[in-house]
Amino acid sequence: MKSTTCFSLFLLSAFVASATARFVLDINGDPVENNGASYYLLPHLTAHGGGIERIRTGKETCPLTVVQSPLEVVNGLPIKISSSLRSYFIPEDSKVRIGFSSPPECASDPWWTIVEGLPEGPAVKISGGYESTVEGWFKIASVSSSPKLNNYKLKLLFCTREEGSCRNIGLHVDGKGHRRLVVTEKNPLVVQFVKAASSSA
Repeated sequence: MKSTTCFSLFLLSAFVASATARFVLDINGDPVENNGASYYLLPHLTAHGGGIERIRTGKETCPLTVVQSPLEVVNGLPIKISSSLRSYFIPEDSKVRIGFSSPPECASDPWWTIVEGLPEGPAVKISGGYESTVEGWFKIASVSSSPKLNNYKLKLLFCTREEGSCRNIGLHVDGKGHRRLVVTEKNPLVVQFVKAASSSA
């Protein structure tokens, strides 16, 4: 009886969250799943590069640096989004973790983090190998949406735990042409979520 009551309360909390929240939508207008399907992050405009992937930079022994592919025909690597909220889908502006579905073996976990003290400024990395990480969380916010055109523009932000302030995730092009994801006060990288084919079943 007790387990039945607990399960009922869980379903009720999930229903309340689903009924009141505005969810992050993928390119088809479907809610992005919480710790479920994998997605590609693609720029909302063509000829503005490809999807998000990882490379090895500096003294890294494996690819821990999160970048945008310069090739628009490249979808990048699938990622997953996770929220601690009891919701099947990701609400906009909620605290989330973002990570690659298949992280490199050297990573301590699959989730992205922010590393400070780098030439490009605070940069997005995969957890592992860096000590100067910033405590905080990511969130996903809507830039604009046009349901009739299947045009759902989103941006990523990083919020620091200490200050509680949030800044955009944008691009910094380094001397080698790598489009690194960084925390910035400037224009954000505007993206759309595209469900990975292996997750559509």
